Amino acid sequence: MASSSTLPLCTSKILFSSFTNSSFFAKPSQHFLHGKRNQCFKVSCTGEHDGNQLDAIKEGAVDRRNVLLGLGGLYGAANLAPLASAAPVPPPDQKSCGTATITDGPAVPYSCCPPKPDDMDSVPYYKIPRMSKLRKRPAAQNVTEEYIAKYQLATSKMKELDKDQFDPLGFKQQANIHCAYCNDAYTMGDQKLQVHESWLFFPFHRWYLYFYERILGSLIDDPTFALPYWNWDHPSGMRLPPMFDVEGSSLYDARRNPQVRNGTIIDLGFFGDEVKTNEIQMITNNLLLMYRQMITNAPCPLLFFGEPYRFGSKPNPGQGTIENIPHTPVHIWTGTVRDTDLGNGVKSYGEDMGNFYSAGLDPVFYCHHANVDRMWNEWKALGGKRRDLTDNDWLNSEFFFYDENRDPWRVKVRDCLDSKKMGYDYEPTSTPWRNFKPGKKSTEGKVNLSSIKPASKVFPLSNLDRAICFSIERPATSRSQQEKDELEEILTFKGVKYDDSKYIRFDVFLNADKTVNADDINKREYAGSYTSLPHVHGPNNATHEFKPKEFKLAITELLEDCGLEDEDIIAVTVVPKKGGEVVSIDNVEIELKDCF
Repeated sequence: MASSSTLPLCTSKILFSSFTNSSFFAKPSQHFLHGKRNQCFKVSCTGEHDGNQLDAIKEGAVDRRNVLLGLGGLYGAANLAPLASAAPVPPPDQKSCGTATITDGPAVPYSCCPPKPDDMDSVPYYKIPRMSKLRKRPAAQNVTEEYIAKYQLATSKMKELDKDQFDPLGFKQQANIHCAYCNDAYTMGDQKLQVHESWLFFPFHRWYLYFYERILGSLIDDPTFALPYWNWDHPSGMRLPPMFDVEGSSLYDARRNPQVRNGTIIDLGFFGDEVKTNEIQMITNNLLLMYRQMITNAPCPLLFFGEPYRFGSKPNPGQGTIENIPHTPVHIWTGTVRDTDLGNGVKSYGEDMGNFYSAGLDPVFYCHHANVDRMWNEWKALGGKRRDLTDNDWLNSEFFFYDENRDPWRVKVRDCLDSKKMGYDYEPTSTPWRNFKPGKKSTEGKVNLSSIKPASKVFPLSNLDRAICFSIERPATSRSQQEKDELEEILTFKGVKYDDSKYIRFDVFLNADKTVNADDINKREYAGSYTSLPHVHGPNNATHEFKPKEFKLAITELLEDCGLEDEDIIAVTVVPKKGGEVVSIDNVEIELKDCF
């Protein structure tokens, strides 16, 4: 690490004028906590800081965290026990930013921490500037040569800024944002801060791409520039976009799995093992997975966004449907094969895309997450209960970013719910997965339950090293449409524990026994899959984590499609696909829940 360096960072002018001129962007209105408009911040390039972080003030009301913690500062209470009362996640305490860790490996050999405002109390809330024209994000497979040249130029200019390792607009500093938030660099109270596997997943990445996109536009003096989206949910986009596979281009990354080249069809359920099938079947599987994840298993907000994550709670409470699949498999499919030699005896940990700490070093990461973000919009457009969460602890959770003018900002979840109000939208493409409900059944009638053990005789399960089948009672049968609209029937796997330094995937089928062909998921009985990307541990991987999680599958639609609505007891089969030998499950039950 370079020697300590503290620089003033001002909101009234651009400090690093020698780097770039981005003043063409409309300047956000600046609401400072103390009412001052021309205020400078000291930015430190080390982790040493003074003072405590005060709580934010909500417009028109005192933030609940001030009541809980008093006026002594939010992080003055960092060493207290987790709060019993719920509270939104605050922006990361910058002075807590420390060493990040490579998942299943050693410490990251460089700092992932951003330049730090010395007085976090005075960092203002970001106000989205008015835009005369929406930035339209194009499908990557449809872009023009002119667009590609512009995108390559912007990325080249961003990489040139890496000459100053502390420039917050540099490509590596932008990649480090993901590393810091996702690989244990930040702490929140006495817990590590993590934006994955919770309801923060979607809003964090939306804000992240928002600023990244504006920075790219500023570097080429084009305020209308918009990121492309990797349209992997459409057959024409189920390949690595060609613009990212040109060696020597600023969009190329050598640390990718060679299999992603030459127009290979992506496997949206990929978890390290190649599926032996033809292109038509792979595309069919992908569309079916999209239908299950966007429609069947995501009828309501908590199943789509993920489990609640509040101040004082443990990280990784549970992922939503799209984070589970296809988000994670796309990362794994694109990154290098783990444990291969990257050269000079360096072992691969899935870099770049296949590991959180390095994912942002591959330019296709931002294209991938643009489509993940697009899924948020597409999901709400499906209607029904598919709408944003209304929990204030979600709406008032905060993050910290730098804008294209190198000014630091705090942002709230509540301000990123509408992409159009943020100044961007997506060029439309068709969504064939909407109508891709599987039509065939592999089992005629109800499977024979006489030889299938009840769940009480199967669980707790010490390891999922082979396919298991069990019967389970339902809480109600023959429910009316009104009852279905009010409460979702959810199959819940409780106390799912595993070595989270490993890749994990297992598939679930209803009304099937151990003879089910698990390689063919194009069937009504396929309920869904659980996946997990390796997560971080301490340096040199001294201790592996086995945090209990819940895996939920909405089964109301499946029961209808399989003709099981009137059945008191149904059969469930679980088939391990990857890492089953390190997976244990405490219990399984079916619940009727309102999952708003």
